[in-house]
This record gives sequence, structure tokens and C-alpha cells, in this order.
Amino acid sequence: MPETSTDALIGRQGEIRRLDTLLQAAREGRGGALVLRGEAGIGKSALLRQLDRAATGFLVMRASGAEFETELPYAALHQLLAPVTERLTALPAPHRNALQIAFGLDTGTPDPFLVGVASLGLLVETVRERPLLCVVDDAQWLDQASAKTLAFLARRVSAESIALVFAARDPGRLPELDELPGHTLRPLREADARALLAGAIRAPLDERVRDRVLAEARGNPLALVELPRTAGLAGMAGGFAQPDSVPAVIEQSFRSRLELLPPAARLLVTLAAADPIGDAGLLWRAAERLGIDAAAAAQSVPLVEFGTRIRFSHPLARSAAYRAAAPEERRRAHEALAAATDPVTDPDRRAWHRAQATAGPDEQVAAELEASATRAQERGGLAAAAAFLERSAALTISPDRRTERVLAAVRAKLSVGDYDTAADLLTTAVTDDPRQAARADLLRGRLSFARRRGEDGPTAYLLRAAERLAAADPAWSRECYLDAIEMGLLLGGLDQVVEAARKAPPADEPASGAAAVLTGMISLVGDGHPVAGDMLRPVLADAGEEVWAKRPSLGFMVATELWNFDALHAIATRAVAAGRESGSFHALPIALAMRATAAVHTGDFGNAMELVSEEEAIADATGAAPLVYPRLHLAALRGRREDAVELFASVDQRMSLSVQWATAVLGNGLADYPAALKAARQAVGHGAVGTAGLALPELVEAAVRCGEPETAAAALASLQERTQAGRHAWGRGVEAYARALVTEDESAYQEAIDLLDDGALVVYRARAHLLYGEWLRRRGRRRDARSALRPAHEALSELGLEAFAERAAGELRATGEQARSRTAKASDQLTMQEVHIARLVADGATSKEVAAKLFLSPRTVDAHLRSIFRKLRLTSRRQLRDLPDIR
Repeated sequence: MPETSTDALIGRQGEIRRLDTLLQAAREGRGGALVLRGEAGIGKSALLRQLDRAATGFLVMRASGAEFETELPYAALHQLLAPVTERLTALPAPHRNALQIAFGLDTGTPDPFLVGVASLGLLVETVRERPLLCVVDDAQWLDQASAKTLAFLARRVSAESIALVFAARDPGRLPELDELPGHTLRPLREADARALLAGAIRAPLDERVRDRVLAEARGNPLALVELPRTAGLAGMAGGFAQPDSVPAVIEQSFRSRLELLPPAARLLVTLAAADPIGDAGLLWRAAERLGIDAAAAAQSVPLVEFGTRIRFSHPLARSAAYRAAAPEERRRAHEALAAATDPVTDPDRRAWHRAQATAGPDEQVAAELEASATRAQERGGLAAAAAFLERSAALTISPDRRTERVLAAVRAKLSVGDYDTAADLLTTAVTDDPRQAARADLLRGRLSFARRRGEDGPTAYLLRAAERLAAADPAWSRECYLDAIEMGLLLGGLDQVVEAARKAPPADEPASGAAAVLTGMISLVGDGHPVAGDMLRPVLADAGEEVWAKRPSLGFMVATELWNFDALHAIATRAVAAGRESGSFHALPIALAMRATAAVHTGDFGNAMELVSEEEAIADATGAAPLVYPRLHLAALRGRREDAVELFASVDQRMSLSVQWATAVLGNGLADYPAALKAARQAVGHGAVGTAGLALPELVEAAVRCGEPETAAAALASLQERTQAGRHAWGRGVEAYARALVTEDESAYQEAIDLLDDGALVVYRARAHLLYGEWLRRRGRRRDARSALRPAHEALSELGLEAFAERAAGELRATGEQARSRTAKASDQLTMQEVHIARLVADGATSKEVAAKLFLSPRTVDAHLRSIFRKLRLTSRRQLRDLPDIR
């Protein structure tokens, strides 16, 4: 490891050692990331310069956020990767195209996932030659698209010789960076501050004045250097005004030096401050338009380096220069920059400069900004689109058009999580048009759902929008009522929503699609399952219905409520296909979770784990929380007590009903019937669509075993309402074995086994065999019992329902037959991600292909493969392909 000088920066020895450790780990192939945080002037940029000097043998790539560039998607990422873009040809075509679109080199809409994977691939190609250090200064001003991608990279370089270091002002504005390892720079200790001040001021200084300077600077290194420049020795001797903050002191120091410049030089500095990209050619062209002799003026300008790229000595110097200029000077600067910007190659920067140069409403500029917003959205730059639309609305004269642009801006602001600005903009959306008013209410509903606070919940806004549209657009009104019902299912308060939905404008008869589902859901709450089933069953029979394409979660819950497995599976499968096609951050994870849940109930645990792993990979890539309910279903049916209880305890309170259902299933599997009875009662008692119905057979079984026949009979009656309304083999078979438990009618057990004779229903057929065998054994019919218990034990063991399989084994032993021990599966020893990787590799995928699918680096995939080989005692991919139970 190369020697470093920890005293190069006074008082920052600990930080330098931490950065040196990060570099050494990267040299050894253990990459990582660090976010340096702190107020302006605290020493972040100085530490980055020190890091640069210490990175011997590294390729150093740099980028810097700019306050005026936060609206332009992938601007910082492009800046960082610019030195290695010639390696794009080494990437697979989809990845290469994604980066070319993101950087404006091609047209189209970039897939953010592919941009992240492509960026990682580009770094991996680069690091083959030498270690790589990526340095990002002023990270608080990163555009959001770049921030997401860089955070994605930072989480995936642990197996690569790559170090990423960010410097960001505290508090930050990008939650993506908050998820990364961080270190906050504290003010210098008094002894270190005194030493730094002594180096900055060579002249003798009165001790009282020194103490005043130290008190004013508050341990901020840049303030300690700049305070003497601001006040001068005479000013320090006489004292100086109390500053509002340390950054204000530093900025005032920069402004005081700029105030001494001649007018031409000051205007040149204003031009430089107004252009965030530091393009020297653009600056000289703009200066020429303003009649500035740029070469002469640049000679006398402090704080700015005029080279092939224009750089300010410190970010606060740029903001000081911009704010020191009069509003008219700033407008002149932006006007000149707009005129000097190529309208063909860079129309968005030109439009933005024109907007900043405009003092009042201007429809032409507003239209240009709207066009820029469209281009930004196509490139995945929702933050840019939101900024363009917000400014476009401010410059719009026509009230109706302004409202349209405001609503478009609000949509974009909500998409990027800028909820406060979205709320402020919505207060300006005043309109008499019912459609515009309804759209505003729908956006208020989205905002309320995102914030989970406010006087009115999301459903209230959806209902208000529906009421507004009843006369103007009845079909849209009914859609809004149905959306409110779906929201009521998710958040609670369904009864109140349905009561309001009774006022929905009637549809043409016979109702179909969304109108039929709306009527069916109203009947479900008011009239019960038999009437609702007649309305919902025909729509459920067609998984291709548009109503389920728009609302797959609603379809999934309705199919579960009516025990229609074919509809449940088909809706989930279609949702996954649609989610993959759209690449939606929101839609695909939900679809994968639904499809994984369906796979659990077919006993295909390997596929379920693969789907859960993919959903978790997307959640990790986007910084979202993974969806937990498929893991609850998997844990409940697998029946591993310790693993399941640990998972149940970690789940958010909002998922408590799903946890109660899972606890009931686990309890029945383990023959812990009192625990199952308690949990099933709670799950059923809430009456939630989907969850309550699914818990009813668990309640029947637990109540019978606990000697509560009345509870079991009541649960059976509720179950029958649902299964008779659904008329599907899944529900009818489960109802039959629940009925057999209550009535002790042997023919009902046999009916259940016949109805569940479908490969997709094998879990429930095995449970029916188990219940029948238990009933036979308790009646002393040991031979008949063994005939039922053997297939139950074999199926449950093969599927991996370990608790139920052990219960079947115990019953077989009680009949005098020794159950065959379950043969451990390869997947039993692996994590969900390892199962996913193993299945992909067993199907012939390369490490690069697996890495692209799971948003990992190839070396990380190889590290997982080594773990898989060690656990399974394998030595090659060929052996993995030959394992029959891994796929």
C-alpha cells in the first residue's frame, strides 16, 4: 500500500485513514463506496483531492453535480463515464443502446435497469486493466437519474476493484445516497482550528481577535481561511458583523472579491456561473454576443479557472457569483447563453436558458419547455420533465393551458417523490372544467397515498373525482369508483367506499368489464357472495380483460376470495409479462410477487424462490422495500418453524393479516392447533377480501382439532358462500375436505380428493389425503388409513411442505408403518438468491447473463456460484445442470 501523509490536511487524519482503507480494499478486489457528508467548506473537496493523490495505480474518473443541472437526466453519469465510452462496443447490444439513449446519442426511452447494468458492465470492462476510483463531488446536486444509477453501482462493486467516493452537502436531498456507507465530517477541534488559522494569517494577531475568528468559523476550515479575506486585518481588529451561517460567511468572502472587478469581468463571471456544464466554447460565444473581450476580462478574474473547461474554485464561489449579479444581468447572461447554444444538438439547454432569461409570460418559451419535458420523459428524466413543466406553467398565459401544464408537472413531481412541490403546485390548479378538476383530485389522491398523511385519505379524493365526472364522463366516473374500491381493499374502509360507489352512473346492460366488476364488488359487500359471484365469475373467466390488466392486484384478490386458482394464476402471469414489457419499477415487482404466491400454492417452491429473488433484486436496485407476502406464503407452507417465526416477527404491522394467515397454516402443519385457531380467528375476523377467505379452511381445521364444533361450522358456512360463488375445483375441493372435517362424512373426503386431481392443486390434494388418513386412523381403519397417508406423505415430502410431511409421517407411524425419510433437496441448503442463480446457470446462462438479470457484477455471480458449489459439494457447472431437483 502506498504511503500516505495523514497530516496533509489538518485535523482529518481519521478520514484519510478511512479513505486509504477503501483504496486498499479496492486494490485487493473488495470494492466499496463512501459518502462524505458535511456543510459547505468543511473539507470534503480537500479530502477528495487528497484521495486523488493517494490513488496511485488507479484510473480516476470524476464527475461533479451542478445546481443548475439537476434537471437534466444522466448528465452526471455521462460526465463520469465519458473517459471510457469507447468501451461501449464491448457491451451487449441492449446495454450499449441503453447508455447511448441515456446520453442522448440515440433516440428512444432508456430502461433504467439496463442503464444501471450497462454502467456496471462498462466499469467492469475498464477495471480489467487496473483498479478504478470514481469520485463524485457536490453529489447533492446530482440529477436523480444519475443518482439512482450511481447508488446502484455502489451497491454492486463488492467483488470488483472499484471504489466510489461521493462528497455531498449535509443535509442531503437525494435519498439514494442515504442508503450507502457514509461519514459526516465534524468541525475541526479547537487546536486544529488554531493551527489552520495560524497558517492562513502570517501577521501577528491579538488573542481576543483570534478567539473571535475561531468562534465565528465554528471549526469550518474554509471559513477559517476566508474570514480574514472578508474582513481584512483592520476589520478583524475592530470586529465584524455576526454572520447568519458559516456558508454565508464563505459566500460573502467570495462576493467581496468579485465586487472589486470591472463591469466586463463581473459579467463574464456571471456568464460562467449561469452555465453549469463549464463549456469554454459556449462561454466565449456568449461573451462575444455581449460585447465582452473575454480574453482580457479573464485575466483579472479571481475564483474562476478559464481552461478547456470552466471551473470555479469552490461551489459556493459559483453560487456567490450568480447571486451577486443583479436580476437583469442574470437574464442577459442566460439570453446570451441561449443564443449561443445549438438548437439542434442541445435544444433542452437552450430552452432552459431562454426560460431563465424571460421575465414574464411567454407562450413560445413555455411551448419549448413543454417539448423539452417530453424529450426528458422519453429519456427517463422525470425530474427534468417536472422542472421543465413547472417553469412552462409559470410562463403560460392561457388559464386552461396553464392548468394542463401544472397537472402534468404534478404528475412528474409525484413520480420522482417531490411531494412538497407537487402539493404546492396543486394549490394553483384552479379550474371550472370537471375533467381537469377530477384529474387534480386523482393527483391529490396519489399524493395522499404516497405521503400516508393528510386530512383526506386517497379514497376520498378518488370518490370526489368520480362524483365530478358522473355527468361529464360516466365511464371514467365508474373507473374512478372502481379504483376507490381497490384502494379501500388495500387500505381499509371498504364498506364506506362501496356505500359511496352506489351513486355511480349506471352502465349499459348487460354490464361487462370494469362496469361488471364495479357492480359485483358493490354486491359482494351489500348482497354477499352468491349474487356477486354471478357478476364476477364471467369477468374472472377471461384473464385478458382490460379491467385486470389495469388492476391486477384487484383481480388477484377477487380470484382468491372466490377460490378461483385458474384466474389467480392467469392474472398474475399476464401481469408479469406486462411488467417485463413495460419495465415499470412499480408494476413488475407487484406482478412477480403475485406470480410467486401462485407458485407457492402449486407446490413449485423452486420457481417461487426464483420469482421472489427477482423481485428482491429489483427492490434492491431501485432502493425500494421488497414485497414480503410471497415469502410469508412460502414460509407458512414449507413449515420450518424457526425460519417462519423469525420472518413473521420482522414483518410490518400493515401485513398483520397475512402474518395471521401464515401463522394459522404453520400451526396446522405443526399440529399446534391452539396457535392455529387463535391466528385463524384473527385473520378471518377482520373480513378482508382474499385473506379472510383463504384463512377459513385453516379455521375449520384448527377449530375441529380444538373441540370447537360451532366455530368450525360457522367458518365452513362462510367458506361455502365463497366456493359456491366461485364454482372452481380449487374452492370446491377445499370446501369438501373442510365439510368432511365438520360432518365426518367419508364421501366428502373422497369428493375433495377427486376435485383436487389437478397438477396445479397438488398441495391441497395432498392435504386432503392427510386429513382423510387421519380420520381413518382415528376410526381404527389402519389399512385404509395407510392407503391415504402414503400418497399424502410422499407428495408433501416431495413438494417440501416439511411440517405437513412430518405430520403425515407421524400418522403413518401410528398405523404401524415406518415412513420413508425425506430426501433432502439441493435447494434446501441454498438462499433464495442462490436458488435463482443455480437455476439460471443450470439452464445454461453465463455469469454475464445472470449478472444482467439480477443487476449484479459477474464476479459477484461467480462468488455466489462458489458458495453454491461448496454447499452442494460440486465442482462444475455441468454437475449443477445434472441435478434434477434444482430446476
